[in-house]
Amino acid sequence: MARAFRKTRRGITGEFESGEVRLLRRLFADVVQLLEPEKRENEDPLAALVGLDLEAVKPDDSAVIRLLPDAVRNDDGEALEFRRLTERSLREEKVSALRGAALLLENTQVVLNNDQAQVLARALNDVRLVLADRLDITSEEDAARLHEISDLEDAEDLESYLALVYNFVTWVQEGLMQALLASVDASD
Repeated sequence: MARAFRKTRRGITGEFESGEVRLLRRLFADVVQLLEPEKRENEDPLAALVGLDLEAVKPDDSAVIRLLPDAVRNDDGEALEFRRLTERSLREEKVSALRGAALLLENTQVVLNNDQAQVLARALNDVRLVLADRLDITSEEDAARLHEISDLEDAEDLESYLALVYNFVTWVQEGLMQALLASVDASD
């Protein structure tokens, strides 16, 4: 079983079992697959270089919408224009953080500096957003209901297994954030 992240003299440290590392890395890869920008045959290289996607549309996948929500409410035209100007860059930043987080979890013993911990925290947050969408978590009550599923023996179907995964990722992220806060407090 994993040991929660904590602040130590060496940095922010955590410990995982090899199966937990594989699970987290697989989750990061799955979210990368959702976010990776499409490669287009006749794409304007300058637009791609500066992060523009003039052909961007609102995603069909509700999980991707959670990761990349409309920036402008009640105005679909303005929301789409903002999406075209920013979405490619946002996707690339998220993909970079997810890939970076996977590299940080190459071993069962993890030691992070503050910048690395922030990269991992962003990646874990994106995984949680996707899992929350797949589990249809829209309220605190939904999340509380799923937190009751805490043992592998309780996993009887895909939803309860995903709930276990969601709870594990939440636990990892909470420990990481507490260690990060302790690290910031110590440096003040």
